[in-house]
Amino acid sequence: MQEVVLEVDVPHLCTLRPTMETGGRSTDTGLADDPTVSSVKELKDGWQKWCKDHHEYQKHNPFSGRSQATLHLMKGQEGYGRPPEGSKTEQRGFDAHSHISREVQELCDIIRDVGLRREDGSVLVEFGRLFERYVTISNKVVGILLRARRQGLIHFQGEMLWQGRDDRVIITLLP
Repeated sequence: MQEVVLEVDVPHLCTLRPTMETGGRSTDTGLADDPTVSSVKELKDGWQKWCKDHHEYQKHNPFSGRSQATLHLMKGQEGYGRPPEGSKTEQRGFDAHSHISREVQELCDIIRDVGLRREDGSVLVEFGRLFERYVTISNKVVGILLRARRQGLIHFQGEMLWQGRDDRVIITLLP
């Protein structure tokens, strides 16, 4: 019986060598027509490609023992504090930003629904009333309020709002 053994050189994990164990029999096995031989070659080639890509990636990974000196961006330079363009990290950031923006917009809609509209176009609501209504939608009402305030959409007194203690604080949705 013919047996294909894949040997992996441990110090260099990306070195893959297929060998044939013949057991003293003739080396002319007729395996050229065998489809498994080509799939082993494809497996080897795929593994070699993955190893090469991974090796390149590890060169830029500061937490691997093999990282080479990489260009470190300084604060103020283009690209500083940003993920690599087209990376999954960048995509996750875009997705998170759009999700938070939808939550801020939903909060503003709820303030319009439950609040008191003034002549200047602003809408007033007490934090306690807003909290009761919004907490069934999301438990992050205070965080979303802080985000909306940073965006200049709402105004309220104080740094933080606490359920119970700040129920009477007026939140103003700006026009």
